[in-house]
Amino acid sequence: MSALGVAFMPGILLHHRYVDNPFGVVGVIYGKLTTYGFFGVSRLLGLTLLSTGLLVALFSIILRLRHARGNDRQQLRWFLFAAVPLTFVGSLDGLDGIVANFTTDFMFHPVYMLYSRGLLVPVLYVEVLAFILVPICTYVAILRYNLYDIDVVVNRTLVYGSLTAVLVALYFVGIVVLQRVFVLLTGQRSTLAVVASTLLIAALFNPLRRRIQSFIDRRFYRSKYDARKTLEAFSAQLREETDLNALSEDLVEVVRETMQPAHVSLWLRPKA
Repeated sequence: MSALGVAFMPGILLHHRYVDNPFGVVGVIYGKLTTYGFFGVSRLLGLTLLSTGLLVALFSIILRLRHARGNDRQQLRWFLFAAVPLTFVGSLDGLDGIVANFTTDFMFHPVYMLYSRGLLVPVLYVEVLAFILVPICTYVAILRYNLYDIDVVVNRTLVYGSLTAVLVALYFVGIVVLQRVFVLLTGQRSTLAVVASTLLIAALFNPLRRRIQSFIDRRFYRSKYDARKTLEAFSAQLREETDLNALSEDLVEVVRETMQPAHVSLWLRPKA
């Protein structure tokens, strides 16, 4: 909404007072509603919603911090190191824009809270530095406290990146080979080569994905891979085991291998 108002508001540009907006739309929309009033309200309301959204977003993170524990709390603390100054200076910049737009469009007497006091440039510098802090603090939270479950992200990136490369290579190789076959058989190229290659890629997608996923897990996530195999073997054993004592021992052993706790014990509820 703000971009719409800024782009098509007729008259002098707000931040370049010597330039008329070359894309300004002048006219009457309906009754007494002119494009000047419509786009003025649009950019004013857009800035207001944006500033309010920033504050609400920060407030929601602070509420989550109050109830968070352990790694979740550390992740949020690192993120708030960047979010608090960014939201503060962003709100100041947004409030300055709201006041400037309102006084310019509806009072015809521009008032600049920051610019008139020489604070606009320092606020913008702090805002840019706060923007830079966001990826830095997020990076620390990812590496130290496993923010966003980064292992899953890396795993999926390796799997689907490799899968995409293999499928693209197979697609183009398939087209080249099939086109040569069609040329040898019919003496001309055929669109059937593209269709056949597409169908081949669709058929190979899931089998290749499973094989690549298995290779990545074995190569880079061996402990999780072994744990999953142990759980699968135990699940198969559950369908056949009838001895409760043997099953209890197997269950404790599976928990030791997969979860690696400091201590494990099994309590069975006695029969009523």
